[in-house]
Amino acid sequence: MPPPRTRGKGLRHRLAELRGPEAPAKALDARALAALAANPGCRRRAILDGAGVDKAALASALGSPSVFGQSQFAFVRGNAFEAKVKADGGTELLRLAHEKLDRAAEPPAGARVPDLTAQGPEGRTARTELALREAAEAPGAWTLLDHPMLALDVAGSPAFLEPDAVVVHPDGSWTVVEIKSFPMLDGAADPGKVGAAARQAAVYVLALERVAARLDPAPRVRHRILLVCPKDFSNLPTASAVDVRKQRAVTARQLDRLTRIEEIADTLPEGTCFSPELPAERLTEAVESVPATYAPECLSACELAFHCRDRARAQDMVTRLGRPVRAELGGLTTIGEVLAAARGESGDPDDPAVAALRRAAALRAEALETAAPEVAPCR
Repeated sequence: MPPPRTRGKGLRHRLAELRGPEAPAKALDARALAALAANPGCRRRAILDGAGVDKAALASALGSPSVFGQSQFAFVRGNAFEAKVKADGGTELLRLAHEKLDRAAEPPAGARVPDLTAQGPEGRTARTELALREAAEAPGAWTLLDHPMLALDVAGSPAFLEPDAVVVHPDGSWTVVEIKSFPMLDGAADPGKVGAAARQAAVYVLALERVAARLDPAPRVRHRILLVCPKDFSNLPTASAVDVRKQRAVTARQLDRLTRIEEIADTLPEGTCFSPELPAERLTEAVESVPATYAPECLSACELAFHCRDRARAQDMVTRLGRPVRAELGGLTTIGEVLAAARGESGDPDDPAVAALRRAAALRAEALETAAPEVAPCR
């Protein structure tokens, strides 16, 4: 049996072919990784993210431009707030870490802030690991790592991740810091935004655990992250400790379920390419050669969501109704099949989903047949 194409050519070369000639790889950040972990069955997103394809440009070339992403105003505001939080060697940030996470430790004074600059993501990852190792070998002081670089293997493809900060406590333990520009009103922030930040931070926690496992003894990676936000309607920073154990466990399990990138690449036709420079017909054929698992949640997490939604509508797929509905319908994959089963035209009567549909249809018909009492006209 001949070896798979990806192994014959090398996975990196194969992914470069999928990306397009001379197209730079788009880095897979924690936000995208959290979204990928939330939908591990989507082979389309897995191969596009693994190959570093610019999905926003791809969506525009397909005629379904994405509106997903952060506004320029929010981006500038977030950068300004982060700079304020980290000013003066991170004095305010470390004070918040001490107050919210480690009051038993000595208050931070004269914390170490190592230089993490290096050439390329691989160099920055190595420099970050060295700084963490040095901090672990010299406990007793606070250390702040500003924008460290971490690496995480995702379905056989490396992803380089850049948290806002990592704090090393005097006891040698590590904490992930997430700095967001949405407000914290009366000590609480929007639950949806906090949940998204927790899922993103869980990815960083997983990556930090990989680093800790290579050290002896392995430092403790704390599962309570520090979320820093503006206080009320001001630009003053405040913080909250957020437990991400649940998000970390779910993300780890979902990432383990991802099909390896080379396995997906081996199923694609020879010459498949996702370059936005290709003609629309050829590009559509390439994208449709990889199955997608669309759900309405994709609209807030994936640049290709509008394209996939249009295809799901055209194919009458029940996935466009949401994952809970899809899970209840068992082997019924199209709305036409669902309606036919409800009318008794098809389906196994012993199938619980079919039986439930027919019972619901009977109840609906019974309700519609019940005559409503006539209401006398007003005089």
